[in-house]
Amino acid sequence: MAEIVLCRVDSRLVHGQVVTKWVNQSQANRIVIVSNTLVNDPFLLSIYEMSAPPGMGITCFSEEDAVGNWKQDKMGSGKILLLFPNVETLKTAYDSGLDLKSVQIGGLGGGPNRKAVFQNITLDNRDMEMLKELDSKKVDITFQTIPEDNPVGFKEIVKKFKD
Repeated sequence: MAEIVLCRVDSRLVHGQVVTKWVNQSQANRIVIVSNTLVNDPFLLSIYEMSAPPGMGITCFSEEDAVGNWKQDKMGSGKILLLFPNVETLKTAYDSGLDLKSVQIGGLGGGPNRKAVFQNITLDNRDMEMLKELDSKKVDITFQTIPEDNPVGFKEIVKKFKD
């Protein structure tokens, strides 16, 4: 059975920091992206696949397929870096049965009604409510942009969000 060594929410999905830092830090040998949008865009998916480190595969699943494959032990073997483009996709997958013990919130860029809570990570009210619900279910949530940063716990982020 595959092992999720890092579950990360990052709107950029596969980019320089993921490829050069998080893959090495987590010792992942596969990247799995969960995105209904990306799975239906073969051109964009091919760009992500080409950006993977040599010898590392990238697989993309819809939310439904990711959960189904995980439950049926069809994710294969190896160490997976699991990527979600946003909090909503993460929450949907979790609620559908993707058993996650911890999640790292990485790059979530700005936009209307979003508040910076840690470096370039922003949240809106809906993100915060979904994260609070995951936290109440004992999912360990940390905020960290690069491995060299100290991870910041969710309770600190809640305080910052209220300010």
